[in-house]
Amino acid sequence: MDTQITLRVDGGTHPLTVDTRTTLLDALRERLRITSPKKGCDHGQCGACTVLLDGRRVNSCLVLAVTVDDAEVTTSDGLADGDREHVLHRAFLDNDAFQCGYCTPGQVCSAAGVLAEAKAGWPSTVTEDLTAEQVDLTDDEIRDRMSGNLCRCAAYAHIVPAVATVAEAEGVRR
Repeated sequence: MDTQITLRVDGGTHPLTVDTRTTLLDALRERLRITSPKKGCDHGQCGACTVLLDGRRVNSCLVLAVTVDDAEVTTSDGLADGDREHVLHRAFLDNDAFQCGYCTPGQVCSAAGVLAEAKAGWPSTVTEDLTAEQVDLTDDEIRDRMSGNLCRCAAYAHIVPAVATVAEAEGVRR
């Protein structure tokens, strides 16, 4: 069954008619030709398809497009300000936090979500002070929060410092 929806992606508005079984990932890649989110496992296990949905990170391969009608979807490309890269993009480059680059857009979106979660005081499984208004974004916190994003090239040792660099620059406690 087809349904008319409107996807708001990276500042643009896109009316679409989609089958109700179409995932957000497939709508983005196949219908809108937005290729920043990658299809890795297509089961929500690798994080290559991570995007921000109304500011919260999600695996777009697990979300049906019809459920996000008129929500704001931000991809790694959408984090940039026009031609100017986002600070996370620069941090990933400066810290050599990628190798093949396939997982990088999902890693960057997840990192943006991690920073927002820490600023909001949302605890993780390793958070020590559950009553703090803001989480101390230690290396262990970053590792735990980024654990849903896999890198087959094993750039993890560089991803943590990249996220930490931005966290410090944005005033997230370390």
